[in-house]
Amino acid sequence: MDTQQPPIPNPPRAITSKDILYLKDALSWELLAFKKFHFLAGLVSDSNIKEALDRAGKMHQKHFERLLTHLQVNNDDVMANIPSPKQAKNSSK
Repeated sequence: MDTQQPPIPNPPRAITSKDILYLKDALSWELLAFKKFHFLAGLVSDSNIKEALDRAGKMHQKHFERLLTHLQVNNDDVMANIPSPKQAKNSSK
């Protein structure tokens, strides 16, 4: 059974307060994972293991940076341009 959903091509332009809380958590998780892999890579002497840990750390760093780009929008401007439900109802008459 294939339960994977196709990725959303473009994230929504407006970010809700719930979205911000989720993104904040996700950023924290990615940053922590990156730091842990970086720390562990410094402890091992086997070059293959060190390389694998570095790759995993860089993957989490990339995820962190990608999530961060979703927060770098002027949310006030985007929200101001979204019609309220009342406005949308009036324009459909």
